Amino acid sequence: MRLGSALAVVALLLAGCEREGAEGPGAAQFLSAHDWERDEAWFGGFSGLHVFAGGARALVLNDSARLVDLRLTRDGAGQIAGIDPQMRWRLRSSEGKNLSGRIADAEGLAIGPGGALYVSFEGVHRVARYDRPDAPARVLNAPQVFRGLPENGSLEGLAIDARGRLYTLPESGRDAAGRIPVYRRDAEGWAVAFTLPARGRFLPVGADIGPDGRLYVLERAVSLFGFRSRLRRWSLTDTAATDEETLLTTAAGTHDNLEGLSVWRDADGALRVTMISDDNFLALQRTELVEYRLPD
Repeated sequence: MRLGSALAVVALLLAGCEREGAEGPGAAQFLSAHDWERDEAWFGGFSGLHVFAGGARALVLNDSARLVDLRLTRDGAGQIAGIDPQMRWRLRSSEGKNLSGRIADAEGLAIGPGGALYVSFEGVHRVARYDRPDAPARVLNAPQVFRGLPENGSLEGLAIDARGRLYTLPESGRDAAGRIPVYRRDAEGWAVAFTLPARGRFLPVGADIGPDGRLYVLERAVSLFGFRSRLRRWSLTDTAATDEETLLTTAAGTHDNLEGLSVWRDADGALRVTMISDDNFLALQRTELVEYRLPD
């Protein structure tokens, strides 16, 4: 999401550089943060991320509906040492035209079991399927279900389970009880599958279902001292999310504006999360890929 506000700029000017993770036996363990810079027009605004098993390849998606295939070079400790773009695409509409303007605000990215790409959008609330990155979109619309979501705070997170069912959740939309609705698409279409508790000032900005089958949600809070990030996860049943865990809560300024996340297993079988920051196309912000090891 493009914050585009004076608060965000002030936050960046005041942000510190400390890194802090959660504490305790169920906490995420910080591994590395890699700044990524390129002086090219397509670069920046990344909100969607998928890291493939093993960690050598990733797809990133930005707020201008540009998808980039990356090769990740890692050092002997498994930390990111280099990021090399391989291919780039500009996502298309259902009519095959390049997306631009308000309808191009892509946020969430998920890869289906068969390799299809799924993208969530805010502004014009929708989820689209792409059989190939250069193919026309097939919109998986739900005009009645998504009606009333905030224009600049809707479908930020997108995840898919092993059965091919999609999950999405809004950044600032809440139900009558103040809980976060999670929409699921199955053979019968979109519906609210369950809700998650909203805790504090954090808002959901990314989601993934890990190789362990659990739902992971990345959340963000903004203050005058910078961005804060929180990572929570739940076990899933067909009707509920249970066993809530908070894996990570950072201090202001620990990282930039983390919005995209991907949970995967490394070559040793350890569970990792990679997160990417959205620089809002602002020179005062930075794009970084941040990694933590997660408890199983």
